[in-house]
Order: sequence, then C-alpha cells, then structure tokens
Amino acid sequence: MRIAIAGGHGQVARLLSRALAARGDVPVALVRQLEHVEDVQADGAEPVVLDLERANARDVAEAVSGADAVVFAAGAGPGSGAERKDTVDRAAAGLLADGAAQAGVRRYVLISSMGVDGVPPAGTDEVFAAYLRAKAASEADLRERDLDWTVVRPGRLTDDEPTGTVRLDASVPRGDVPRADVAAVLAAVLHSPETAGLVLELTSGVVPVEAAVAAVAEPAD
Repeated sequence: MRIAIAGGHGQVARLLSRALAARGDVPVALVRQLEHVEDVQADGAEPVVLDLERANARDVAEAVSGADAVVFAAGAGPGSGAERKDTVDRAAAGLLADGAAQAGVRRYVLISSMGVDGVPPAGTDEVFAAYLRAKAASEADLRERDLDWTVVRPGRLTDDEPTGTVRLDASVPRGDVPRADVAAVLAAVLHSPETAGLVLELTSGVVPVEAAVAAVAEPAD
C-alpha cells in the first residue's frame, strides 16, 4: 500500500512510517519543512514538503495522488496556542479530507484523542481544552464525509518501549500507551478495511496488536 501521512515528521508519524516500511508499504511523509526531509527518508518514507496551514485542497490532492490511504497525524504541538489547535487539529484535518476526496483516495485514518466526547472538566488548561474541541470537531466533520474513515483515540502518549499488546475497543478505561504501539495499531488498521466507520479508543493492554485489530474488525452478530 501507498499511504500518505500528514504531519509526517511527528513522533507517532515517524514510527508509523517505519512500521509501514517494514511491512513493505510505501509511506509518503507530508512535512512542513525542508529540514525534515532527510529524517523521514531515513524512516523509509518518501518526503513531500507541504504546509497544511498554507495549502489548498488542490495542493493536498496532488500530494496524496496515487495513495491507497491517508493518515492525519499532524498536530500544532506543545507550546502552540488555542488558535493553532483549531487551524491544525481541526482545519488541516478537514483539508486533508478535501484533498483526499479530490484525489479519489477513500481511506482516511484520523488520530484523535481520548476525552473528546464530553465537555472538558472544570480546571482544564484552556489550550488543552481547545485541543480537545478541535479534535471533536475534526471527528464530527469526518463522520459526515463519504470516505472510508477510521478514528483512533489513543490515551496518554508515552515514549516507553512498545509492548506489542494493547486494549482497543469503542470505549476503554483511561490509560497510557507507548507511541510505538499506537503506530503499530495504525499500521494494522490501515490493512483492515473492515475497521472503516469505527471510532476506537486505545491504551496499553494484554492483547497482541494484530489480534486486537482483528477483534474490532469482526462484524457484529
């Protein structure tokens, strides 16, 4: 498969590129800066320089043309304010969907976050609350589109060594998950078209990644 990854220089995105390349897929890393090109090439990805905050849908369509799937792994990142949470985590996710639709790419996997369903509790940092609102809006937008979408909502991300085992379902208790295990789940989801239309929460657990994805992909009785 040829898979275009928006936010291709992010931590999860780079791990995903490595996981996909190891499976024989062709990751295409959409990066904002020329300085990131060598890094993503080292991950086994083909680099495409594209700033989603400055691009239009046609630019995105050209960047993802020929892909079998797209992944939204971009984020405004730590240190950014509430405004960029909206322009990246919401608007850029929609722009990727617009471009994918123009390019005829139906498969779209969105990395979201646990905690987007409800109102942020009192005392929540305003920037983090803006992030959750942006992610909730990007999910709502994607659900309305005629695309084969899957939403993956990881728990708190860590840099711990991957365990290869997770908890994955429509709803799971809050918890942590290593970024490398998130990447492994994303790679498996991309190879499981039966997960289209699902919103999946993800934390560390005891079920091997491939088995966890296969379990949620099974049609209900």
